[in-house]
Order: sequence, then C-alpha cells, then structure tokens
Amino acid sequence: MEALALERKAEQNRELKERLLQLKKERNAIILAHYYQRDEVQEVADFRGDSFLLAQKAAQTDADVIVFCGVHFMGESAKILAPNKTVIIPDERAGCPMADMVNVEGLRALKRQHPKAKVVAYINTSADVKSETDICCTSANAINVINSVDSDEIIWVPDKNLGDYVSKFTSKKVIIWEGYCNTHDMLTVKDVEEMRAQYPNAQFVVHPECRPEVVKLGDFVGSTTAIIKYCKESDCKEFIVGTEDGTGYQLRLDSPDKQFHFATKYLVCPNMKVNNLKKIVKCLETMQPEIYVPEDVADKARLSLERMLQVK
Repeated sequence: MEALALERKAEQNRELKERLLQLKKERNAIILAHYYQRDEVQEVADFRGDSFLLAQKAAQTDADVIVFCGVHFMGESAKILAPNKTVIIPDERAGCPMADMVNVEGLRALKRQHPKAKVVAYINTSADVKSETDICCTSANAINVINSVDSDEIIWVPDKNLGDYVSKFTSKKVIIWEGYCNTHDMLTVKDVEEMRAQYPNAQFVVHPECRPEVVKLGDFVGSTTAIIKYCKESDCKEFIVGTEDGTGYQLRLDSPDKQFHFATKYLVCPNMKVNNLKKIVKCLETMQPEIYVPEDVADKARLSLERMLQVK
C-alpha cells in the first residue's frame, strides 16, 4: 500500500511539474524560493536563496510575474523593488511572527525617544515598518549595514538575538527591539550539548537569530547562505546545524558526501512550510493571491531597501 501511495504521489508531482513549466512559459514567470521552503518547492525554483539574494533577483528580473515562495514580507519586498511586476505567493497565510512583533506606532514612539538615532530594520518586517526606517538589512549583511550608517546611535528592529550578535561588531550604541524568530529562538544550549555528545566529530554551525548563549557555542556563526557556503568549503565531514531544516536541501545538494544533523527536530518554520507544489501551480493558474503595497508606503520602503542593496 505504501509503495503504491508513493508511486501515486510521484506521478502527481510529475504532472504538476509539467503543468508548472507550461504556466511559467505562458505567464513569463520566475519562481523564487527561500532556503526554508519544502524540498519539492526548492526543486522547481529558478532561484533558491536567502532574503537578500531573492530581493536582488526580484529587482533584476526580466520576468513579468514573480512567484515568491517564502513568507509575506518577502513578497512585499519583491513588489517594492519591482513595482511593475505582478508578484504572487502560493499561500497568503505564510506570515512571519517575528515581523508581526514590531508595528509602526511602537517604532514611531521609539524614534521620538531617540531623535538622533537611525533605524536599521531587519528585512523580516512589513512594508509599513520598512517605510519608517532608514535602511534595511539581512543577516548576511547586517554588520556592514550598521557600520555604513551615518550615526552613532542605531534603533534595531525587530530581532533581539540578531541585534545582540550584530552589536558586538560595532562601536555604535544599538537600541534593540524585543522581537525574535519563534523557530530559531527555540534552540537551547541543552539541545546543542546533547547533539555534541552524540556526534563528537561534528562542527556546530549556527544562525545568529538563535539565542546569544547558543550562538556562543558555534564553531561557525552566519546567515543561511554563509552556513551553506561554509559547510560546502569546509574539510569537516559532519555538521550539527542550528538553522531552519529546509536548509538541508541545499546542504545535501552541495555536499552529498557530508552528514548534516539538525540541532533539534523543532527547527521547522510552519509558515515557510505552508507552500507546496500544488499551491504554486494554482497561484499561477489563478494569478492569486497577488501582493499589493500602497504606493506611498512602497516609495518610502523602497529607499530603505535600495540603500541596503548599495552597501558593499
């Protein structure tokens, strides 16, 4: 029975992929998928990447339609950077709890308390919040962005863990908002210690969205892209991975001869995983749900994103 079910699923996937290729051609569409997506989604993507790379691809593409397989704020960023393109997402329920932890009113109040501070917003924020900030960043370029800002005082939103990590690489005063990523924040020192006891030859690679005491244990600390690059180039053959488990797709693709153990089974973002092959096909058939960003909000937010893209 199980073999039959798997065969049926494989056949269904083959049909969906064929339909997807046809629709992409008809619509002149491009599929962008974040590294945290399901394997089946990453497999059909034209580009896989972190939020920074995908924002760049959205800004540069010649396609008429961008299918953004990630969470809502990523689709918004693509729409802001490519206002003349149609941006659709497979499932509009793909939100980001961390992005929801900061709002415009709260940020404005903090700006009033620190009138000389410049606001650096992690890309994991809504378009409304981006429109209230001076510059955006991702975990890949956060340190360079903070040091590029012409101010000794920085308001950092919304991730306190990444904010704590970044603040160690600058002489500026960093005022940190109290948000966090539910998935990364779940990883504990105990989890890492147990895995290290189980896999003594493995290196621990960790995302700076994890808690400071967990990050401190890392043999390597970096963004998703940096972790993938490090594991690919390292002589080490075994890794304990401290980031979302969708990253395993690219890790295994790049290094089939290496072993990857995720630091806990809970490193799964439920929002990233709502997208699947069937939903990608459906959203290209119906051209829904489409991402809209009000023009006045988009114009302000675009400045913040474009400044980020200029930082070397």
